[in-house]
Amino acid sequence: MERAVKQILTGNVFLIFCSIFYLLWWILAFKPSGAVKGMNSGWLLVPALFFGAAAVVLIIRGMQDVQVQQTMIPAGRILPFSVAAYFLLLIGTWLFLKRPVTTELVLIVAWTALTIAEINALYGVGIFSHGVSCGFMAATALSAAVSMVTYMLYYKLDAAAGYIDGMIPLILAAVMMASLSVKMIT
Repeated sequence: MERAVKQILTGNVFLIFCSIFYLLWWILAFKPSGAVKGMNSGWLLVPALFFGAAAVVLIIRGMQDVQVQQTMIPAGRILPFSVAAYFLLLIGTWLFLKRPVTTELVLIVAWTALTIAEINALYGVGIFSHGVSCGFMAATALSAAVSMVTYMLYYKLDAAAGYIDGMIPLILAAVMMASLSVKMIT
């Protein structure tokens, strides 16, 4: 496996760790009863941020260093489309649906864009076949859609349901990155 692909794989593993630390923080800080507040749980966001930032850098550098022969989506369209999607979702969810804006919206859109770009690059270097890439693209779109539904429902749910609802996008992201990683090495 070439160095650039190893960087992407390492980035995926780091995103799994990011999701795990973020999930642990959520589990402690948002428990319906007996929540662990402040730095007693907040310290978990430090490794989440470290692993998340390192993952993004590794994946982007890895994608820049691979010699892509073909793409499913023109790579130059992913970022502008994602920025447009973010602002449309921001306007739609906040202005029209009255959902408070939180960090999770940008995280959902950024994760989706990064994952689509990664699948696109791995297809482009022949790591993933067309069929595998289409399957992962569909799974990514489904994960993003489910995450958006949980994002929209969160403030409408009681504490116990909201607690579970908030975990779903983190679990989906970790499962998707683990799936991509396993497929990369098999």
